[in-house]
Amino acid sequence: MSPLKKNAPRLTRVVGALAEATGMREAKLNELVRIGDSGLLAEVLRITGDRATLQVFEETMGVALEEPLTREGLPLAVELGPGLLGSVIDGIGRPLTELAVRSGDFLLPGADAPTIDRARRFAFTPTISEGATIGPGDVVGTVVERGAFEHRILVPPDRQGVIAKLFAGERTVEEPIAELTDGSTLFLTHRWPVRRPRPIAARLDASRPFLTGQRVFDFLFPIAEGGTVAVPGGFGTGKTVIEQSLAKYAEADVVVYIGCGERGNEMAEVLHEFGRLKDPRTGRAVLDRTVLVVNTSNMPVAARESSIYLGLTIAEYFRDQGYRAAVMADSLSRWAEALREIGSRLQEMPGEEGYPTYLASRAAKLHERAGRVRCLGAGNREGSVTLISAVSPPGGDFSEPVTQACLRVAGALWALDPALAHQRQFPAVDWHTSYSLYSEAMGAAFDASCDPGWSKARATIVELLQRDGELREVASVVGPEALEDPDRLLLQASAIIREIVLGQSAYDVNDAYSPPAKTYRLARVSLELFEAGKAALKKGATYGELDLSGARRALAMMRDAPAVDFEARANDVTARITGLWRGASS
Repeated sequence: MSPLKKNAPRLTRVVGALAEATGMREAKLNELVRIGDSGLLAEVLRITGDRATLQVFEETMGVALEEPLTREGLPLAVELGPGLLGSVIDGIGRPLTELAVRSGDFLLPGADAPTIDRARRFAFTPTISEGATIGPGDVVGTVVERGAFEHRILVPPDRQGVIAKLFAGERTVEEPIAELTDGSTLFLTHRWPVRRPRPIAARLDASRPFLTGQRVFDFLFPIAEGGTVAVPGGFGTGKTVIEQSLAKYAEADVVVYIGCGERGNEMAEVLHEFGRLKDPRTGRAVLDRTVLVVNTSNMPVAARESSIYLGLTIAEYFRDQGYRAAVMADSLSRWAEALREIGSRLQEMPGEEGYPTYLASRAAKLHERAGRVRCLGAGNREGSVTLISAVSPPGGDFSEPVTQACLRVAGALWALDPALAHQRQFPAVDWHTSYSLYSEAMGAAFDASCDPGWSKARATIVELLQRDGELREVASVVGPEALEDPDRLLLQASAIIREIVLGQSAYDVNDAYSPPAKTYRLARVSLELFEAGKAALKKGATYGELDLSGARRALAMMRDAPAVDFEARANDVTARITGLWRGASS
């Protein structure tokens, strides 16, 4: 190692992922720094005179004092352009597949590779002509990738000018696609700082439903395109399975799945599933519309904190192209734990349960990056970022700081109940605790697009489930046989709704995804069964004379039927409802 120049940046202290350096008077907050000959990547967190505190995005084992530092001059940024779809990157934007080819299954200190392959060629088709004036966010051309996805090449938000020359045809990301009259060039890609929200033209109202394909969400607790959802639940309640199901089946053009601090075997399962699963709308592989940001529990904490910002920036980039992007963050609890660990090393004043006092404001800033917008640039494009974030409260305690910080800013709560999970109810959503602030607006949208009776059916089922909770408390004391027949019928109808309408199998090829029409039909016939039972009791029938078990089996067959047989199974249920009371004909 060559001797350092006087006042040159050098390392003076290392504590885990935290380091201190001198000679940093001209450094800027959040500026990137390379440490030593190995080139470990770090970020400036604090500047005090000549000293700077750094958070290192990699393991610091073997780092020595007095190692030289190299300032990058820029904050942590991600490369945005064609080639992102189907990629697997870590929390600082390195392609893990490429690094595995270079160095094996374990990352070497300072390992680095560009996010997008430099040798890959893309067929660029201009959508403007030479001499055109371009501004921030304008579309200058397209690249078709992953077989059918139209990737729109954008003018960076900080660029504008007049096109002097265009270069159509096969291009790499290092070859210019356009020259401007001022001598500057445009490329297929551009970089954007991950902690800075990308600019927009205007925010739009949340008026369109974000379809998940899960009945309990679409029917009881719907969310809007550009909405935010917190999904808290204890260990084993199915948070990861729900996030994966939404990534597979939700009605989004692009999915950014962020594995933040989760177990490596779960992410391996995601990679395996997404590689072979088909999108129900297009028939193509789900991976063709997915970007995976992976920072597992055995990876450095600092990169875990940045992975959420990186995933949101990628989603905003596809939003700016006019697409519907969905971010599945699993989980924000691990992100908050990274904040707590970094804050403790910085000796910041701790807040509740040791989390930094700025936890709530950081969580709010994350959620504010979601939304439905009118995109920057010409063309009147609209796009959205929908954020669905899992939260892992210790012991399932929803009063803990991370859950509360998310609930203050999220538009919906899908609370998961361990008791329902143990009863094999999936999704294990507690309908007494969960809520959606989008229910009224989304109900009106479903009334218009699916059936005018949607909102009324939803309100009836919510009321029925509330009454069911009250009756089950009574039945647990006196026994269900001691209840009056109408109350016993209500308990049975509620059980059918919980099992068949709200319950869903993530592994059933016919029921893993439920379109709104199927969801509404199941809800409607379940309510028709309940009304038929009440009518029979009024005519003199007893609860024991009602053929509820037969109707229940028919409903289950209707739920599990393939699309071509769905109407036939629905007719069977109608016949069962008509003959519900054996004594009706006598």
